[in-house]
Amino acid sequence: MSPEEFRRVGKQVVDWIADYRAGIESFPVRSQVEPGEVRAKLPAHPPERGEDFEQVLRDLDEILLPGVTHWQHPEFFAYFPSNSTGPSILGDLLSSGLGVQGMVWATSPACTELETTVMDWLVALLGLPSHFRTDAAGGGVIQDSASSAVLVACLAALQRTGEDVARLGIRRRHTLYASEHTHSSLERAARLAGIGSDNVRVVGTDPDTLGMDPRRLDELIAADVEAGAVPTLVCATIGTTSTTAIDPVREIGEVCRERDVWLHVDAAYAGVAAVCPELRWINDGVAEFADSYCTNPHKWLLTNFDCSALWLADRAPMIEALSILPEYLRNSATESGEVIDYRDWQVPLGRRFRSLKLWSVLRWYGAEGLRAHIRGTVALAQEFAGWVREDPDFELLEPHPFALVCFRPRYPELSASEADERTHRVMNALNDSGDLYLTHTKIGGRTLLRLAIGSPATERRHVEAAWQRIRRAVQVR
Repeated sequence: MSPEEFRRVGKQVVDWIADYRAGIESFPVRSQVEPGEVRAKLPAHPPERGEDFEQVLRDLDEILLPGVTHWQHPEFFAYFPSNSTGPSILGDLLSSGLGVQGMVWATSPACTELETTVMDWLVALLGLPSHFRTDAAGGGVIQDSASSAVLVACLAALQRTGEDVARLGIRRRHTLYASEHTHSSLERAARLAGIGSDNVRVVGTDPDTLGMDPRRLDELIAADVEAGAVPTLVCATIGTTSTTAIDPVREIGEVCRERDVWLHVDAAYAGVAAVCPELRWINDGVAEFADSYCTNPHKWLLTNFDCSALWLADRAPMIEALSILPEYLRNSATESGEVIDYRDWQVPLGRRFRSLKLWSVLRWYGAEGLRAHIRGTVALAQEFAGWVREDPDFELLEPHPFALVCFRPRYPELSASEADERTHRVMNALNDSGDLYLTHTKIGGRTLLRLAIGSPATERRHVEAAWQRIRRAVQVR
């Protein structure tokens, strides 16, 4: 494709994206295709001769688009948002156009130094401790997801136990700690790091807040030490996936410090809310106790997937765990010790120029625009929660500090299991309609519906329409 052809077709692609985003409300929120339906329409073999890109766009419209679930739809309430915005899309396009592979500083200094800059910007924007800055002992790095972030934290925590796990391997039994509401990525990290999922301890929670019980955590750690294990990492969550519950980071941190255990704070969804000063209370204890901290701009901060921000209070154990320097990567900048090589801050060697899209978002919206987005979605969620609270046919789960609301219909005439079954039927009927998309969770053995607001396209009218549809679906008994 020549530059002239790229210019012509590229304009068509940008127009296609703009038209899609402008008309997104015309699509059913969740794809309506059956399993295998998209694949059946695709050729069984690749083309022998190249085709015009116009044909690619036609097939996108006719074959692929019906199989797309529209995450940017204003009535997509199923999962935490995966925001995609104009400046982020353009930043991603620039990254693709440059085609940088930024594994070490020398392979593209701007790739490394822009990432260092925007990660330090985020420290200031979110009110995080200054030792998370890259000009201090710690530093920040963009990972692909919070799953990779917790794996890196596990590897660094293993190394900090003093057993030189990176060189000698795991020679003793190590244990990790999480509540029942911690994201499953911690268990996966335990498997990948060689710790094993059987060595992940599930800590009890406060029945009112659903946050981890620090007293129970201390008891479990003490029992594991007595049994000869090495307590290695505790994962505290700020905004759990099920309900956005918040673990008491300060109290958990005090236990970790007393027991010399690494504290990783997973704030994948909720951490970016701290761009609003009135919500920075969520990070109580992070500055004093967190060894690592993660939040995802690609969820709620208007940045395309993938862009997960990980900070460490001390980067040395991570680099000891991950750094291998083959001859073909040796260069004078690395050997000078004056630069960051982000290949040592992640599991893969290669890395894209992800900071370009985050940089584009931060510059386009500014702190003021980011705060307006967070505040707007939180306000919509609180208004929705108020409608639920006032309706005698529904039960609301409290608290709901962010933009997720968990609730369930009341069916007093039914047993608990029958009520849960009917709640599932209501959710499935709503989702099958294509008018909105919800998910569910289970708390205390009971099924609750989850409505997550986060799209910048979502307005009050969309939330109000969703509520009316939900009420009608429940009333059809």
